Formats: sequence, structure tokens, C-alpha cells
Amino acid sequence: MTPIWKQKATCDQLNRRGRNTMVDHLGIIFEEVGPDYLVASMPVDERTIQPLGLLHGGASVVLAETVGSVAGALSVDLRSHYCVGIEVNANHLRAVRSGRVTAMARPLFVGRKIQVWQIDTKDDQGKPVTASRLTLAVLDHLTPDDKWLAWLTP
Repeated sequence: MTPIWKQKATCDQLNRRGRNTMVDHLGIIFEEVGPDYLVASMPVDERTIQPLGLLHGGASVVLAETVGSVAGALSVDLRSHYCVGIEVNANHLRAVRSGRVTAMARPLFVGRKIQVWQIDTKDDQGKPVTASRLTLAVLDHLTPDDKWLAWLTP
């Protein structure tokens, strides 16, 4: 498989970029950068459950949007473009009460102006938990902005 990434990144770099954000608060950790996929996981604990003790659907969506949005950013030239989410949906397939859930984002379509990512989340036993789809708009920088270029720096 030919790598699709225009930005090279390690999991360590991605995890550092998540510090002091919702990603950090929920304990989301990037675990693998494959040639055409990105993997992150999240604990099922007091930060991510709803009152009945089950993984909160909103936390599942945050995980999906996080891994899909970062994958989108890695697949564009950040010197001239950036991605923003315009739609996310999730089908919650199985309840989870503990452990970790792991999400893998794979592209369904990576175009010049639109990207669509499939994000499948599984539990510790590899059983499907959530199937999500994220649509990103690929936008041009209107003015040079170093914060986008610095996105992958420590």
C-alpha cells in the first residue's frame, strides 16, 4: 500500500499535540500511523461513561472525530490547506462498561475539497462498538498562518 500522508507524523508527535485539549481530558492516545489508516484509543472510565455506567455515545463521537480529523490533516499539505469537520455520524452497535475502545480511521474519499473517513471503533475483545463516518472540508489558507505549519512540531 502506498502511503497517503502528506505530513509525516509519529504517534508521539500526535499525542503531544493533544495536550491540554479535549483529547487529553478524555485520555485519547494515538497508537499507530499506518500507510492509509490512523489508530487511536480511549479508556472507558469516569471521564467517558454516562450515568448508567456505559460508554457515552458523545465520547465515542469525540474519539471518531479526533482520529478522522487528524487523519485528514495528515493527508493535506498544511502549508496551503487545512481540514474542518462538516458532518459526523455514529451508529452505536454495542455497549461497553470498562477497558479501552480503539478506533481506526480509513479514507473512503480524499479529494481536493472534500474528504470522507470511515472510523470503526472496537472494544478490547475486537468486537464492533461504533461505526462512524466523518466528512471534512479541505480549505485553502487565506493568509499564511504559522499555527497550521507548527501543528506537528512539539
